[in-house]
Amino acid sequence: MKSQAFAPDRSNGRETRSPPSTEHTELRGACLSYPEVLAQSVSVIAPSTVPAAILGLIFASAGNGAWLSFAIGMLGLFLVSLNVNQFATRSASPGSLYSYIVQGLGPTSGILGGWALVFAYTLTGMSTLCGFAIVANVLLDQAIGHQLPTLVWFIAGAGAACWIAMKNIQLSAKTMLAFEAIALVSILILGVVIWARHGFVADMHQFKLEGATPSGILVGVVLVVFGFSGFESSTSLGAEAKDALRSIPRSVTHSVLFSGLVFIFMAYVVVLGFEGSDAPLAQSEAPLNYLASSLGWRPLGTVITIGVLLSFFACTLAAINSTARILFSMARHGLFFEALGEAHETNRTPHVAVALAALITFAAPAACYLSGVSAFDAQGYFGTLCSFGFILVYILITVAAPFYLRSIGKLTKRAIAYSASGVGFMILPLLGTFGLPGSTMFPPIDYPNSVLAGIFLAYMAAGVAWLLTERVRRPRMIAGVQGAADDVRLQFATIPDRVR
Repeated sequence: MKSQAFAPDRSNGRETRSPPSTEHTELRGACLSYPEVLAQSVSVIAPSTVPAAILGLIFASAGNGAWLSFAIGMLGLFLVSLNVNQFATRSASPGSLYSYIVQGLGPTSGILGGWALVFAYTLTGMSTLCGFAIVANVLLDQAIGHQLPTLVWFIAGAGAACWIAMKNIQLSAKTMLAFEAIALVSILILGVVIWARHGFVADMHQFKLEGATPSGILVGVVLVVFGFSGFESSTSLGAEAKDALRSIPRSVTHSVLFSGLVFIFMAYVVVLGFEGSDAPLAQSEAPLNYLASSLGWRPLGTVITIGVLLSFFACTLAAINSTARILFSMARHGLFFEALGEAHETNRTPHVAVALAALITFAAPAACYLSGVSAFDAQGYFGTLCSFGFILVYILITVAAPFYLRSIGKLTKRAIAYSASGVGFMILPLLGTFGLPGSTMFPPIDYPNSVLAGIFLAYMAAGVAWLLTERVRRPRMIAGVQGAADDVRLQFATIPDRVR
C-alpha cells in the first residue's frame, strides 16, 4: 500500500492532501528470509564488539558481577522488545518505531520519536565507522608495519556500505549475516578454549559475586543497555521481510536473547581467563587478543580482530539501511524532501535516502578527523550520543504500547505489566546517563558527556522547532501522518492474532 504524500494547493492558498502517487517505485517486497531479517538487528547490536571493546569498562564497575549486569540488561531489554512486538505482530512498514509511536501516542510524539531514531542510527553508524578505521589500521600495521590515513578508511567503509545498501537489500542482508557469523564464531571459539583451559569449571568467585556491589552491578547494567542498542532495527524491514508479522517480531526478541547469551558467556569466560593475570581486565583495551596470545592462540587473535573489523562494517551497513528506511517512510508521509521517498526502479532500494545517510555517516567522522579529533575519541563521542536517542525512543515505545492496544480493543493486564516493567527498567539507563544531584550511585553528568547531552538536546529542540513550523505552514500534515500510520495498521487488521 502506497503512503500518501502532501503538497500545497497553489490555486486557493490552502494545503491539501494529494492522492497517492502512482509514479513511486516501491521497495522490493517480501524478499528477506528470517535469518536475513535477524541479521539486521544482530548487526546493529554487533555482539562480537562488546566483549572485544567495552567488557573491561563493565568489569571496572561490576567486577565479578559483570555476567549478572549482562543478564539484567538482557531481561530488561527483553521486556522492551515485548512492547515493540505489540506493534510488530500487527503491522509492518519501513518506518520502524517511528510508525509504531505514531500509532500509540499520536503524530507529534511519533515524529519526534522518528527524529530521535534517525539520530540514534546515524550516530551508531558514525561510531562503528570509526571503529572500522581503527581496527583496519591495526591489522594493516600488523601485516606490513604501515597504516593508511584514517580518512581513507572512512571513505572506504562508508563508500562500500553505501554501494551495497543501494544495490540490493538481499546483498546487504547476506553481507551482514556472513560478516557477523565470522565474528561471532571466532570469539565463541576463544571462549570455549579459555573455559577448556580451566577445566570447564564453575567459577564460584563469579557465582557468589565476590567483591561485587549492587551499585556496581547496576552501573554495569547502564553500559550493557548501550551494548544492546539497535535490537529493534529489523522493524525497518517491514516492507521487505517475508511473513513480516512473524519474522520481524521473532528477530526483535531473538536478537536480544541471542546477543544476551553471547554476552553472558563471554563475560564469564573472559573474567575467568583474567583471574591471576598480571594485566587487569579493567585496564585492558583488547582483552580477547590478550587472552588469545597468552593461551598460545595468537592466530585466533588475528582472526578475532578480522571478525571485529567485519562486525564494525556490518553495523555501519545496518545503521545506514535503517536510517535510510526511516527517512524514506517519513518522506513519503510528507515530512522530508520528496526525493528521499523514492525507490530505485531496478534495485528497489531507497537509494536517495541511502546516499544521504551514508554521506552524513561519513561527513561527521571526517570533520572530526580533520579537526584533530582521533578516531578513538570520536568513536566514544558518537557512541555516547547515539545512546541518548535510543533511550528516548525505547521509553516512548514502551509508553506507547498500551495506548495503541487500547485504541484497537486489545489492551490486557499483561500488556500493562509489560509496559510498566519496560519503562521502569529504562529509568535505569536514564539515571545512569544524566545522573541525580547528590547521588553517589548515579552522579550528575559531567564533562565531556554534559556537552554531548547538550548537543542531543539542541538537536531535539531543533526538531521541535521544525515540527511547530510545519504545523503552522502545513496544518494538515499532522493529521496526514496519523492517517498514513492508520493505513498501515488497517492493511494488516484482517489477519487474526492467532495466525501471527
